[in-house]
Amino acid sequence: VQLQACGGGLVQAGGSLRLSCVASGIAVDDYVLGWFRQAPGKKREGVSLISNSDGKTYYADSVKGRFTISSDNAKNTVYLQMDKLKPGDTAVYYCASGNPQVSSSYFLTEAYDYWGQGTQVTVSS
Repeated sequence: VQLQACGGGLVQAGGSLRLSCVASGIAVDDYVLGWFRQAPGKKREGVSLISNSDGKTYYADSVKGRFTISSDNAKNTVYLQMDKLKPGDTAVYYCASGNPQVSSSYFLTEAYDYWGQGTQVTVSS
């Protein structure tokens, strides 16, 4: 199983980026695909996830209304559209796949089995 994340970069505050996570070895519509991020000196935190089995999406409070997660099952790819970026969004962003069973575990890193290599997002003020 491989998850290849890309699309990060340097952007000014208020700008946009779209991250992509291409999966191989699994079908994204069989799993929960999540985006996490980790800033220097901080713990990895959940940002958003999509459960393709029921089409539900979830967002951390800090990104609600600014980020949108979507999935293209034909391309086996999950996207994270990030708008109105803030300097506080600066982090390495990771995609992950898993099968968290209850909502309380959706943003727990332990609930995910496979991780991509991460892509750096830097938002300047």
